[in-house]
Amino acid sequence: MNSVDLTPLYRSSIGFDRLASLLDSALTSDSTQSGYPPYNIEVIEDNHYAITLAVAGFTEDELDIQVEKGILTVKGNKSLKEKSTYLYHGIANRAFERKFNLDDYVEVTNADLANGLLTIALKKEIPEAMKPKSIAINHKGNAIEHKSEESKKEIQSDKVA
Repeated sequence: MNSVDLTPLYRSSIGFDRLASLLDSALTSDSTQSGYPPYNIEVIEDNHYAITLAVAGFTEDELDIQVEKGILTVKGNKSLKEKSTYLYHGIANRAFERKFNLDDYVEVTNADLANGLLTIALKKEIPEAMKPKSIAINHKGNAIEHKSEESKKEIQSDKVA
């Protein structure tokens, strides 16, 4: 497989170092990766998201949710209680691992398991220091004129005294 040349992106962008690794992993990932369990990613409102995984048959104890270095990992390991004899076995209940790449400042806020659906709430909170701010432009001409007027006043008060 050919690699993607991201040089044009780097000419005018700063701080997108992780983008190259994300694209590379997306392009080189195994295309035969399992679609189990199915999931949805939805936008709830500005900066609020939810990932919902269909995990029917799993209990809270059999699910593990972790976040490390911007990657959300959801694992499911079905505990084997007793071996059953099935006439037809259509419910998967197999172990799985799903990974989701999280943007900077996206945090997991909550996780709920109800009716066979695991819903993970996410929120993007940009720190105040990272939010856009206006920068005032100093008027050097005004500052010089202001200082020169103060100097004139000082000289005049010295002459009077």
